[in-house]
Amino acid sequence: MSDLLKGKRGLIMGVANERSIAWGIAKAMAEAGAELAFTYQGDAFGSRLKPLAESVGSDFMVDVDVTDDASLDTAFEQLAARWPSIDFVVHAIAFSDKSELTGRFLNTTRANFKHSMDISAYSFIEVARRAHPLMLENGGTLMTLTYQGSNRVVPNYNVMGVAKAALESATRYLANDLGPDGIRVNAISPGPMKTLAGAAIGGARKTYKHTDQNAPLRANATLEAVGGTAVYLASDAGACTTGEIIRVDGGFHVLGMPQQEYL
Repeated sequence: MSDLLKGKRGLIMGVANERSIAWGIAKAMAEAGAELAFTYQGDAFGSRLKPLAESVGSDFMVDVDVTDDASLDTAFEQLAARWPSIDFVVHAIAFSDKSELTGRFLNTTRANFKHSMDISAYSFIEVARRAHPLMLENGGTLMTLTYQGSNRVVPNYNVMGVAKAALESATRYLANDLGPDGIRVNAISPGPMKTLAGAAIGGARKTYKHTDQNAPLRANATLEAVGGTAVYLASDAGACTTGEIIRVDGGFHVLGMPQQEYL
C-alpha cells in the first residue's frame, strides 16, 4: 500500500502504547505515505506516545481531554494553524470504570453510564463537529472503533456494549449529515485484541481464545489487518464507502454457535 495516502494528512486520537489499535492504524497510514498528528491525555500517555510519533516522522502532539470543550477547541485550533485542511481523523477513544466491566450489566451505575457514553460515543460527535471545517475544501474521512458487543451480548462488556451501540448509530447519522460535504464516516469493528483497553474487560483472555479457536479464519484480528482497513477507508479507494461498520474479526460475526470441535 505504498503511497496510497501520499499527500494526505490526518489526526490520530487514542494511542496508548505500541500495542494500541490506534497505533496499528497510525503505523499503516504512515507507511502508506500519510502525515500524522496525534492527541494524548496526560503526561504519562504523552511520554509513551512521543517516541512512537517520532518513529513515523511526526512532531505534532497535543494534550486533549475529550470531555472538555475548551480542550477540544484548543487542539483543533492548533491543528488548523499547522494544516489548513486535513483528510482524515481516527477516533480510538473509549472508557468505562473497570470495576463495572465484570458481573452484571444490571448493576451499572448512573454515573459510570453517563461517563462511558460521554467519552466512548459522544466524543466522536464533538470531534466530527470540529474536524468538519477542516475537510470542507477537499472532503475527508472520519473513522472510529467499535466491537461486536454493540449488538450481541459479550460477557463483562456491559455498559461498553451500550456505548458502542450508540457510537455505531452516531456513525450512521454523521455519515448522512456530512455526506453532502464529501466527508465519509465509518467504524471499524475488530475482534478481541490484546491491547491495554482490551485487558480491562473481565475474562479477556477467555474471549480472545474463544474467538481465535472458532472464527472461520481461526485467528483473531491483527494490528496490521486493522491498519490496512483504515488505510483503505482513508484512501481514494474508499471514496464511496460511508456509514459502514466494517468487521475485521476473522469472520467471527457470522457464527451462530461454536465450531463442532468446541461444542
